Amino acid sequence: MRDTSPRLWPYAPANSPVALPESPLFFSNAALSELTPPSDRQEGPLSGPALQAYCASFTSSKGTVEHLLAEQSAPPMSQRRPFLLLGELANPYRLQDIRIGAMPIYTVRMTGLSRTYADGLDPRDTYPGVHHITLARTAGWWEKTHMAMATVEQMKAMVFWLDNGRSNTWKPVKPAEGTLHFEHEAISAPTPEDIVWDGENELVERTPPPTNGPQIDLSSTMVPIHTRYGCYDNRGRLARATHLAQRQFHEGMFRRGSSMKWNDVLDIL
Repeated sequence: MRDTSPRLWPYAPANSPVALPESPLFFSNAALSELTPPSDRQEGPLSGPALQAYCASFTSSKGTVEHLLAEQSAPPMSQRRPFLLLGELANPYRLQDIRIGAMPIYTVRMTGLSRTYADGLDPRDTYPGVHHITLARTAGWWEKTHMAMATVEQMKAMVFWLDNGRSNTWKPVKPAEGTLHFEHEAISAPTPEDIVWDGENELVERTPPPTNGPQIDLSSTMVPIHTRYGCYDNRGRLARATHLAQRQFHEGMFRRGSSMKWNDVLDIL
C-alpha cells in the first residue's frame, strides 16, 4: 500500500466500523504509511520499555516508527502507551476528524475477548446513528483488532470524542482477563456455528490458529468501554461486530433498552 490520505479512505458511516488493512499503519493527519514488523523474534509478554522498543522498530519506506514520529514533531515512543481501537476509532477518516495527530497503529489478536456492540446510538454524521464497539468476554474466542501506541492526551481525546458531551459514558479501563498478541498474518475469527451456547454462557470449542507475534501485557493496555448501558443483549447472547455489520445489526437485531451491564461481561483491574 502506498501512502494515502485518511480522507481518501473508504468510509460509510452506516456500515461503520470500517476495518483497517491487514497490515499495521502509521497515521498522521496528512497520510497513512504501511508498516512492516521487525524480523527478530521477541519473547513476551511485552510491556513498558520492551513494548515501546518493539513498536518503535516497525519500519516504513521512510524509516522506523521512531523516525516517523520525530519527522512529525510528535511525542516519542517513550511517552506512549498501548490503547485498543475497537471500532470507529480504528477509522483513519475519524482519527483525522478528531485531529489526533501522529500515532502508530498495530494489528493485534485478542483471545478470550470479543468486540460487541454497545447498547446506544451516536447520531453524529448519520441517522439513525452509529453503534460504537465495546468489549466483552467469550471463552475460547479470538479475533483481530487494532492497537495504537498513544500519548495520554491522545487517549483522553479519543474517549472525549466517544462521550460526545455525556461525561463518563465511556471509560478507559485495563482488562483483567483475556490475552493479547501482535498478529502479523490474516486469520479468521470463529464462525457463529463454532459457538456453543448452553442458555447462559457462550463458548468457542474450535482450536485457534497458532500465534505468530509476541504477547502483549494486557494488564498495561487501556481500552474504552461503554459504561452507561454496557453492551447489547441479544436474548442473553452477544452481538459480535465480527459477524454483524452496522446496518445488518441495526436493521435486523437492534431494539432499544436491551443491554447487559458492562461489569457483568468484563472483569477489569
